Amino acid sequence: MITTQLLRPESIVVVGASNNVHKPGGAILKNLINGGYQGELRAVNPKEKEVQGVPAFADVNDLPDTDLAVLAVPAVMCPDIVETLASTKQTRAFIILSAGFGEETHEGALLEERILETVNKYGASLIGPNCIGLMNTWHHSVFSQPIPNLNPRGVDLVSSSGATAVFILESAVTKGLQFNSVWSVGNAKQIGVEDVLQFMDENFDPQKDSHLKLLYIESIQNPDRLLFHASSLIRKGCKIAAIKAGSSESGSRAASSHTGAIASSDSAVEALFRKAGIVRCFSREELTTVGCVFTLPELKGKNFAIITHAGGPGVMLTDALSKGGLNVPKLEGELAEELKAQLFPGAAVGNPIDILATGTPEHLRLCIDYCEEKFENIDAMMAIFGTPGLVTMFEMYDVLHEKMQVCSKPIFPILPSINTAGAEVAAFLAKGHVNFADEVTLGTALSRIVNVPKPAVPEIELFGVDVPRIRRIIDSIPEDGYIAPHYVQALLHAAGISLVDEFVSNNKAEVVAFARRCGFPVVAKVVGPVHKSDVGGVVLNIKSEQHLALEFERMMQIADAKAIMVQPMLRGTELFIGAKYEEKFGHVVLCGLGGIFVEVLKDVSSGLAPLSYEEAYSMIHSLRAYKIIQGTRGQKGVNEDKFAEIIVRLSTLLRFATEIKEMDINPLLATEKAVIAVDARIRIEK
Repeated sequence: MITTQLLRPESIVVVGASNNVHKPGGAILKNLINGGYQGELRAVNPKEKEVQGVPAFADVNDLPDTDLAVLAVPAVMCPDIVETLASTKQTRAFIILSAGFGEETHEGALLEERILETVNKYGASLIGPNCIGLMNTWHHSVFSQPIPNLNPRGVDLVSSSGATAVFILESAVTKGLQFNSVWSVGNAKQIGVEDVLQFMDENFDPQKDSHLKLLYIESIQNPDRLLFHASSLIRKGCKIAAIKAGSSESGSRAASSHTGAIASSDSAVEALFRKAGIVRCFSREELTTVGCVFTLPELKGKNFAIITHAGGPGVMLTDALSKGGLNVPKLEGELAEELKAQLFPGAAVGNPIDILATGTPEHLRLCIDYCEEKFENIDAMMAIFGTPGLVTMFEMYDVLHEKMQVCSKPIFPILPSINTAGAEVAAFLAKGHVNFADEVTLGTALSRIVNVPKPAVPEIELFGVDVPRIRRIIDSIPEDGYIAPHYVQALLHAAGISLVDEFVSNNKAEVVAFARRCGFPVVAKVVGPVHKSDVGGVVLNIKSEQHLALEFERMMQIADAKAIMVQPMLRGTELFIGAKYEEKFGHVVLCGLGGIFVEVLKDVSSGLAPLSYEEAYSMIHSLRAYKIIQGTRGQKGVNEDKFAEIIVRLSTLLRFATEIKEMDINPLLATEKAVIAVDARIRIEK
């Protein structure tokens, strides 16, 4: 519950306030005072009549009614203080900085429960415990530094960790990134990251509220709620970037399928973020860099001009952009020659545009004008300008400032000399700009932003999927575990997924007879062992009845062999689709190249079921091996539409068969005309 008293309190009391600003109770009072809080400010300190010039009360019972209480006292004292303030002082918002609660001991968890019961009883808000506080344009109720520039158009930061929030602020302040609010939810006993997002979504005012959100998440308690409200905010025009920490602990868990071996909770997070349209980041520097990009005009294309007076950074930036699927197109022809003629001899205009170390502010202005007005194949500009300390950069940065005000194409300032040209960079930031000190980090951030999908539509694709039949098949399966091949075939048929003809039997004559009917060559596979290839249980290109009979006899001797499956030998590009059920998230669907490559290369893309066709295409396009799927080096590509269709159909099957916990379709054999499932395994738990 997020109350007005939490966001815009008319009165605040710091319980445990101190004159020692190196203590949390002293630091938070100092920040409130320095932040220009306009309401009634009070302190509770039994030894003082006044703390930092603020009236002090010996006991909370002596206080007048107060909207918000910030507690910086030992954990054991907090439940009684909260009860007194909520019941007798009309306090409807609490920020508890104190540690020593559920994050440490069972006794601490009981204290937390008492506090939660009280605040819920009185309809009050609770931030924490074990946090650095909350700061917005109304009040700075945090005990930490730095305090960034705060304005309504700045970024909203919501962090599970107080210390990490501080470090994110450190990174952001040096870049000039401004904030609207900073939420440190700590133990999140009442208000967590999902709750803050829900409040922001349900109360969003496009005229007054920030459109930029940065998240640091340690635990996703309710993935559906996070997905719903994040995607809702993005559809309303917001931009969201997030770090999810601690996602790899299950990545090395033993698993019995290809999917289980490569899927992890990190795959689920990746899939959730893709579905919501959240830009995923992996470090504080990435997060704050993405936040800075968010503040600039939106990109309308992927073509960048790099303008610099230093060759090396331009080359590194070109590499970073190209790696992320962005373009640095060559500038040539009459216009390029015309520009070059106006620069110093030796300057290069091919892109990067290098005006040389001796280049002037007027040369920078000229290059920007050409990119803005004349080079039609340019969508945005990047200006890399530092100094070895021989000249000042004020005039150069003034040109950047001027052009960033009037150009329709975004300009990304890369000013690396934050020490040598510290005064110039500070003056530039003071005008409301951001700075990207490292060009490669910027290139990586831009690629993440440009390549993130739009929020997915919530509708389920049902066309051609026989849901009643799927339920009848699942309900008829007698036991948990990997199900028999005929059940697998039936489920895939019910989902409308094409399968290769196959026959399963422990009778050699029947197997040979099927092969005779379908025609040689054929493939033979042992039924029973999970990893057939590892035990010699797969034989390709069997061309005669005699060869098939010999392989049948050999494979039936393999441990756990129950029967032999025979299929016609097909050719095509091997693809892979798999799925794994992740607790809270649902089914994570994976796709990539098939055969042995799925585990060796681990080039897979993930999505959260159910999936739309747009999501399926996005998954396919994000694969590093996508060029193979398109067709390369004279080889024909595969039928991408059929591949996407199977991904969507499989995701719908999973939506209505939650008993499926793991499955592989590997390989799918794909040609330019068709995509057909050759081998599939499904494990269920009812």
